[in-house]
Amino acid sequence: MFDKTVYIERRKLLKKQVKSGVILILGNNESPMNYPANTYPFRQDSNFLYFFGQDKPGFAGLIDVEEDKDYLYGEDFTIDDVIWMGPQPSVKELAQEVGIDHTGSPAQLAEKLKDALAKKRKVHFTPPYRAENSIKLEKFLDIPTGKLKENASVELIKAIVEQRSIKSAAEIQEIEKALDISHEMYTLAMQMTKPGIYEREIVGKIEGAVGSYGAHISFPIILSIHGETLHNHYHGNQLKENNLLVADSGAESPRHYASDITRTFPVGGRFTPEQKDIYQVVLNSQLAAIEAVKPGKLHKEVHLLTSAVIAQGLKDIGLMKGDIKAAVNEGAHALFFPHGLGHMLGLDVHDMEDLGENYVGYDETVERSKQFGLAYLRLAKALNPGFVITSEPGIYFIPALIDQWKAEKKFEQFIDYTKVEKFRGFGGIRIEDDVLVTDNGHRVLGTPIPKTVEEIEKIMAK
Repeated sequence: MFDKTVYIERRKLLKKQVKSGVILILGNNESPMNYPANTYPFRQDSNFLYFFGQDKPGFAGLIDVEEDKDYLYGEDFTIDDVIWMGPQPSVKELAQEVGIDHTGSPAQLAEKLKDALAKKRKVHFTPPYRAENSIKLEKFLDIPTGKLKENASVELIKAIVEQRSIKSAAEIQEIEKALDISHEMYTLAMQMTKPGIYEREIVGKIEGAVGSYGAHISFPIILSIHGETLHNHYHGNQLKENNLLVADSGAESPRHYASDITRTFPVGGRFTPEQKDIYQVVLNSQLAAIEAVKPGKLHKEVHLLTSAVIAQGLKDIGLMKGDIKAAVNEGAHALFFPHGLGHMLGLDVHDMEDLGENYVGYDETVERSKQFGLAYLRLAKALNPGFVITSEPGIYFIPALIDQWKAEKKFEQFIDYTKVEKFRGFGGIRIEDDVLVTDNGHRVLGTPIPKTVEEIEKIMAK
């Protein structure tokens, strides 16, 4: 964890933003795989990590705004726990590590909340995403589980988003630690990508590389020769010469800050002419997207700029035609680029998505579009210094989508379906980096991971 002053200052700022009531932030419990004592690797709630720091299951934090007091609630470990787990600190000792003087048991937390409700005080909480925390909130607050989301505190959500969106120097350092692991993952993956290898062999090796650092993956690894499926977690295909392999993965730093990188590389080590053409369009669009990142810029505008570069590149190849500005305005390019350009990155790989994507990526200045493709843009609002975002454009040839649009004769003025048919079975290409918005522009985080055609072919040749 960080120094305790970091957590003290974070809670102090939260109190200033929320102004009144009590703020309840539940930590996570262990999650059983198949019976209670056999659990998945523990992952703490990110809001709890941010404000209360402790990376152990079974705790809850409470901030009393009017009293200006912070509380940590949990059960002290018993001798049975010590037998199985070794010596453990007390709740009071854990609280002191993060600058908290007041502690109690879960039963005392229930009494504190009951007293607050009896006095008509507002109890602020965030939308739960785990069933056990929904049950806890229902018991604590007498709100049915089905109504918890609509009763979550918008005031608290907005305050957390405002605070967590701006990354400190220490947080940036953590993200770059995760990116150091990503660099090793991708170096290894590129060197392993040869005909005859199964996808699962590469996944196993790169996930093992993460584990060797005492770290965990930040999300289930996407690695497939069928990159046209955007989130493809099937790893049973055998690699063949001239397949394209899309790998989208990330690691967590020791303090749980995420990396998120995508690279696409050719099985056999060299791109075919057609692959090289499409790859260069994606790379050009990503470089243009990164170059456009600066404070005050609407990320929606960056997305549309990227879309225009993709559409123009596809027109140059012959897959699109007509007025490119009109094509992008109407959404014709989304046949090939059907997702948003990127998202916030931090303690979560899709940072703060549990709080509601519209609160994180949108505000009163920009509304979510209903247009296919653009509707999936997770981050549209103006960029501020301290934001860390992903830049991940792609081009995909999705047979079902091609068939649907072709049957509907959709955007025939912009799309040459005869030429598109020749790319059926091509797969997909995506390139992604993590970018910090600085006071004057941007900085791509981490040690550069090969992404030009020449760089990729060179490292794969080794």
